[in-house]
Amino acid sequence: MPTTTGYDVIVVGFGAAGAAAAIEAADRGARVLVLDRGYGGGATALSGGIIYAGAGTAEQRAGGYDDSVEDMRAYLEQEVGDAVSDETLQRFCEQSPELIDWLKRQGVQFRGGPVPSYKTSYPTDDFYLYYSGNEKAYPYARHARPVPRGHRVLAPGMSSGKVLFEHLRRSAKAKGVEFVPLCRVHELLSDGDGRLCGVRYRAMPANHPHARRHRVLTKLTGKAGTWLPGLVKGAVEHAEPLWAAAAVDGEAHARAVILAAGGFIHNREWMAEHAPEFLKISPLGTPGDDGSGIALGVAAGGMTDKMGNVTAWRFLSPPSAFLEGLTVGRDGRRIANEDLYGATHGNVMMREFGGAGWAIYDAPTWRKVKDQIREQTQLFQRLQLIYLFTLGHKKASTIEDIAVKNGIDPSGLRRTVDEYNHGIRSGAGDPAHKEPDLCPPLVTAPFYSINISADSSMFYPIPGLTLGGLLVDERTGEVAHRDGGTVAGLYAAGRNAIGICSNSYVSGLSIADCIFSGRRAGAHAAATLQSASGDRDQL
Repeated sequence: MPTTTGYDVIVVGFGAAGAAAAIEAADRGARVLVLDRGYGGGATALSGGIIYAGAGTAEQRAGGYDDSVEDMRAYLEQEVGDAVSDETLQRFCEQSPELIDWLKRQGVQFRGGPVPSYKTSYPTDDFYLYYSGNEKAYPYARHARPVPRGHRVLAPGMSSGKVLFEHLRRSAKAKGVEFVPLCRVHELLSDGDGRLCGVRYRAMPANHPHARRHRVLTKLTGKAGTWLPGLVKGAVEHAEPLWAAAAVDGEAHARAVILAAGGFIHNREWMAEHAPEFLKISPLGTPGDDGSGIALGVAAGGMTDKMGNVTAWRFLSPPSAFLEGLTVGRDGRRIANEDLYGATHGNVMMREFGGAGWAIYDAPTWRKVKDQIREQTQLFQRLQLIYLFTLGHKKASTIEDIAVKNGIDPSGLRRTVDEYNHGIRSGAGDPAHKEPDLCPPLVTAPFYSINISADSSMFYPIPGLTLGGLLVDERTGEVAHRDGGTVAGLYAAGRNAIGICSNSYVSGLSIADCIFSGRRAGAHAAATLQSASGDRDQL
């Protein structure tokens, strides 16, 4: 078994959290080794590349938006809840502008300026700043002044996440960080005092004859896997024997280990145990999001929390006119105000309505949706709209008929529609408090429906990811020990750890937390090593 020494910090996982940890530690003089079971990037490279940031970033100021630590915190308190302490949330908000500046120093580019005048789940290439959460929706807007905080990495289409990670990868390499791909850590090593001192792993040599074929199969598990989970399963089944036949054992030693290996959305057993109501959603991430990093932490004495928290994304818009309909469950009851962020609305549907729901529209709204497509959508969104406007909807001449066609209780749907229309016509407003400019009466036949259920169609999936993980010391990122204190030399970051977004997700909050927590772990690990080195020098 080859043994590698000479490192100060080993990072397990090379997505946003792992890259941030590696860069921060290297900047502070640490010799860093990064091990990843894939080729790097993780869920970050598959994402839309949104960073949730505020408190007065340069991009906000360029768009004429005045934000403050207080405003940002007032909003995030509603999303974060008890996921982290008040002190940690305050620190996250205070450091938010500097987080964007830090990314810029790694080569990442952003653009300020105007935001879309309509609500969208992901902006067109005309916009790189937008309202990426619930800022303008009820009840959030009642407690915090709405400000746009979704900072999209400057790149065309859906390549922003890929471009973000590529800048982080290049920065890490330039700072001397060593990277070993196709490497699976299966054991953490500790010294006689119980301090972490390294890892055992199996890795496929990059020059192995199977490596090229393995890489091709791995690429099939990327973004297409969100739409075609079966493709991921098939690719993994073919790639796994190649890796197993080629992998060799190895061991690496260091004074600190940082776990940053992602969540567990691809671990069906864990999902069934911790979040069975979310089993029908489409896994968002890579096959490496199997909980292996969390399991390593638990084996070392760590403990987990919020393992049942999952974010499920049912975005209705764009086009924004899709928010003007009503979403209901099988009994015809309203799910929630449709202008909520897609994951907030989706989680209500998953937890309170069994993952089943329908969006109901009348003729004028249906026409309005079509009129907005060109201005408001990206190519990948238009591909989904092709399905919705062909096979993905139903049509009927009455509310009762559209209910029957979908298996919805007709009297329940009629009651919901009548209550909504009465509120609009009487001036009282929408009973669910949707924004007034998204509330036309729903009265004109024909009526249309879209099945927004978790299992509605492979062409209209609900993607999602897990939010729970290892408990950590929020000042340092060290993994909390089940017997008290921390596991000496062990850190966790990103979706391996409890963090800012562990109760509620909005676009950009997970990557922002990955950068925040990754830098925290890398900085403390490096500082601790320097302190220990100084103590030895004085002896």
